[in-house]
Amino acid sequence: MSFLQHWEQFSWDRVSGSIYSKTSDDVERALSRPTGRLTLGDFEALISPAAAPFLERMAALSHERTVERFGFTQQMYAPLYLSNVCSNVCTYCGFSATNRIPRKVLNDAEIEVELDAIKSMGMDHVLFVTGEANRKVGVPYLQRAFALARKKFASISMEVQPLDQDAYEALIPSGLSAVLVYQETYNRETYAEHHLSGKKKDFAYRLETPDRLGRAGIKKIGLGALYGLDEWRVDSFFVAAHLRYLERTYWKSRYSLSFPRIRPHEGEVTPKSVMTDRDLVQLICACRLLSPEVELSLSTRESEHFRDHVHRLGITAMSAGSKTNPGGYSVDPQTLEQFEISDERSPEVVAEMLRSGGYEVVWKDWDSTYDGFSSTASGHLAHA
Repeated sequence: MSFLQHWEQFSWDRVSGSIYSKTSDDVERALSRPTGRLTLGDFEALISPAAAPFLERMAALSHERTVERFGFTQQMYAPLYLSNVCSNVCTYCGFSATNRIPRKVLNDAEIEVELDAIKSMGMDHVLFVTGEANRKVGVPYLQRAFALARKKFASISMEVQPLDQDAYEALIPSGLSAVLVYQETYNRETYAEHHLSGKKKDFAYRLETPDRLGRAGIKKIGLGALYGLDEWRVDSFFVAAHLRYLERTYWKSRYSLSFPRIRPHEGEVTPKSVMTDRDLVQLICACRLLSPEVELSLSTRESEHFRDHVHRLGITAMSAGSKTNPGGYSVDPQTLEQFEISDERSPEVVAEMLRSGGYEVVWKDWDSTYDGFSSTASGHLAHA
């Protein structure tokens, strides 16, 4: 059994009709539920147009329940792009194989320089990102990158091509603690419109990736949709249904959600659905009310004004100082970015903003000492 079987029980059009038929009474009912007791039907109400007049109340509840679970803390992280080589053709991505751009795969020495640059920003957690090219940035390459990172960072996560279960199991001893994999859209027809060739074209294989992660025992699994490819409310429902299934099936893992909206890049696509700032706030609050345990992340895709005001409403992690091109921190800042960022402030400036608002900044996600390893004075790893 996997989420694919659950997904097949839904109809995109029926879900859409259900969301748009919700009333203010449905919203009131959802808001009156105790913490952790919302149904997916309640979630539909909270992301529906009927919930728009309740946004202030939703925001207050979301803030309250976030503080109850996470306190006044914000985790900080930065992505390290190892490669922009990609074998997929995707209409919305700057790394798409048909885009005529300079391609780069960082070697070990370049990875070391990039790791040092991120470490100097105060980070103790690194997110490795690549284009999807299994031959050039497959498991052996990732294992070498992890070995370099473990000398410097307490936790390592990745956002790369979906892998088989045994590959994830092989990477866990190398230090992997979290994997982010976004379905982009849960509408199979729309998915086919935007994924024209390459392994990513396989909708079902991608959809079942979190199941493989759960069975492999990954500590944290990240989900999300790329908002703009299809109707954001319906895609959000499927993200929520996926989360609910995973939380109940692989209950030993933690979960996170991200909210990427289409940004400018090489190879434009016109959004089918525009998610406004107010819409995104509504979705963030609805996700927090659905799941008090889920971690919610807000990237530098969003503006500094938006992030400064919205992080209190449910967000638990924020990227800062991000570069979305391989070598962007120090090696080769001229390579093409995957997408343009909006908030260009340094991590320390973002951290000061958070501290001035009464938040404690957490610079890591997991500590390798929990896995039986600790850093020696020379920076190498030894069994604790």
